[in-house]
Parts: sequence; C-alpha cells; structure tokens
Amino acid sequence: MSDPMYLTYHDEEWGRRIEGDDAVFERVALEAFQSGLSWLTILRKRENFRAAFDGFSIPKVAAYTERDVERLLGDADIVRNRAKIEAAINNARAALDLPDGLSELVWRFADPDAPVPKTMADVPAATPGSKALAKDLKKHGFRFVGPTTAYALMQAIGLVNDHLEDCLARTR
Repeated sequence: MSDPMYLTYHDEEWGRRIEGDDAVFERVALEAFQSGLSWLTILRKRENFRAAFDGFSIPKVAAYTERDVERLLGDADIVRNRAKIEAAINNARAALDLPDGLSELVWRFADPDAPVPKTMADVPAATPGSKALAKDLKKHGFRFVGPTTAYALMQAIGLVNDHLEDCLARTR
C-alpha cells in the first residue's frame, strides 16, 4: 500500500460499483493477467493494456486474429503470456454470446450482505459466490476464471465490499 498508484486504486476504485459490459470485461481480463503476479504490476501496465486491447471493447477484441495474438506477444508494455492473451480473446467472444451481457451475468452474484472484515485474516480468497460465478462463466466458455480470480473480480468491481471495518475507503 506504500505505492501511490496502489493507494489511489484502493481508495478511489477498488470495491466501487463498476457496470457495463466492456468495463466488466476489462476487469475480467486484467484479473486473469494478474494470476501469478502482483496487482501492482498490472496497475502499472493498465494503460498499456487498454491501448493494446482497444480499450477492452468486447466486439473489437472478439474479432482479434492470430496476427493480433502475435502483435500482443511482441508488446513489451503488457504481460506477454500466450495463454492469457488467448483467454482474453476467447472471453470476449464468449461475452458476445451472453444473451443479457457480461455485466448482467456477473452482477447476479453480488453479495452486499457479506460480513464486514475486521482484519485481513477475515478476507477470504474465494467464497461460495465466487465458486458459483466461476462455474457460470466457465459454462459460458470463459477461461482463466477460477474461484480465486472470480473473487478478486467481485472485490474489484464492488460485488462485495472487502474494505476492512476501520478503512476510510469503506464508507466512500
């Protein structure tokens, strides 16, 4: 939390309600890219990801070809992992096929009554809700969306509020 970028993200964005298919898709993609890395690494590269992935426009990313995969693999300003890049493209295509959209699907799993954590030990890595969300996303063809990644998504876009009880950002 000592990095100013991380602190700003925590105080102004993390845990706030984010809706809209492209906005939610961006978070799904970035959480997948974060897997095995620190979130700060992704935050530092987020603007580069936005540029490289056409602002995370679902229709644009869904239309990517192998040429785009190669372009992204050559982009030193993002995380260059073929499986994660291909998952992002796959997930955009899967999102296009959702009858009510990605945002609508994800927000069905909101848990506004989740217990308020008092300490970091009270914050789970996954919950029954994140397991159900991951299962539903996978049912629709999404990849790199396990229960832990799904829970990080839930936290990031406000489906749950895991700011600690005494955190100033909890009430903002």
